[in-house]
Amino acid sequence: MDRKIEKKKGIRPKHIIYVVGALAFVFLMFKILKDANVSSLKVDRDKITIEEVKYGEFNDYIRTNGTVEPISTIYLDAEEGGQVKERLIEEGADLKKGDVILVLENRSLYQEIMNSESNLAQKQNMLRQTRISFESARIESKRLLLNSDFDIIKKKRNYEQQQALYKDELASKEDYLAAKEDYEYAFEMQKINRMKADNDSMIMATEMIQLEEDLKKMQKTLDLVYERLDNLNVKSPVDGQLGMLDAEIGQSIGRGTRIGQINVLTDYKIEALIDEHYIDRVRAGLSATFERQNSLFNLKVKKVYPEVRNSQFQIDLVFTDERPTNIRTGQTYYINLQLGQPEQSTLVSLGGFFNSTGGQWIYVVDPSGAFATKRNIRIGRKNPKFYEVLDGLQDGEKVITSGYDLFGDNDKLILR
Repeated sequence: MDRKIEKKKGIRPKHIIYVVGALAFVFLMFKILKDANVSSLKVDRDKITIEEVKYGEFNDYIRTNGTVEPISTIYLDAEEGGQVKERLIEEGADLKKGDVILVLENRSLYQEIMNSESNLAQKQNMLRQTRISFESARIESKRLLLNSDFDIIKKKRNYEQQQALYKDELASKEDYLAAKEDYEYAFEMQKINRMKADNDSMIMATEMIQLEEDLKKMQKTLDLVYERLDNLNVKSPVDGQLGMLDAEIGQSIGRGTRIGQINVLTDYKIEALIDEHYIDRVRAGLSATFERQNSLFNLKVKKVYPEVRNSQFQIDLVFTDERPTNIRTGQTYYINLQLGQPEQSTLVSLGGFFNSTGGQWIYVVDPSGAFATKRNIRIGRKNPKFYEVLDGLQDGEKVITSGYDLFGDNDKLILR
């Protein structure tokens, strides 16, 4: 007799197989659709640079070339124009203050000196003549006053005699009045002579003072001309080394023309050019170092120049302790300029990728090593070795740091 078989209820093994198969199919389709929307490019692994992202100390410094220069430079300008007659010292020679470097000749200046001397001699002669005239006039005034005094004495005596005789009625009234008038006239003339002598003395004294002042001015003018004559000997204003001399025998040099420079070698400084990107971070007092002769030498920024030329600005650095033993003007040193204190950060090596991405993204290599995909990142500071990564990468990840110019806009690189 046949028996009816009932179907078992619940999940059977084959159902699990069906579900897993369906999920695998869906995932496969998802990957196919996703990969269909992602552009990719096959890249040879040996033609790219892959670096590992690290977490470590970020040393905030930049490297630049610095040129050794004298601590100061004195420019040599011709204080007086002329023709080069002698060249006594050559470039590179050591100088002492006051050493004659060039001898110039200026015939027009010689003529000017002769004219000044002639004018001064004329003024001196005029002053002597005025003094003689003044002395003669003074003597004549004394003689006139002396005669006037004696004339008054005589006329006063005659007047007093005529007055006594007139009172005794022994002289006529006319003789008495005549004697009185003569005395009064002589007295008034004495006043006039004295006034004239005083005025003449005052005029002569004023004229003498004016002549003496003019004489002093002319003497000062002549001294200045002599000083100009001395300036035809071009001298070193300081101790130092003659760095450059642009003057040849027979050459005509105008007044104020720059003809050379003197390097003061009591110390040295280093001039360096910095990219304008760092202009807000570089300031006086920052420390710097460079390596020479297996020794480390310390510097500090003394001056930051405000002008930016060709996207660079200049700084001057000075030594804070020892200097290299064979330091020479014009030498080049590779300087590390410290901008801030070291900090722990995520680091990625410098590379050409930054030129293409501006630090906005980077290709991150998959752990399998088979491919690399784009990832957005955020980069902060940089030094000569690393970029500081602020966001987007983790310690131990690998990234492509070489240039991206040949990768186009592809989101995925297949590494082979």
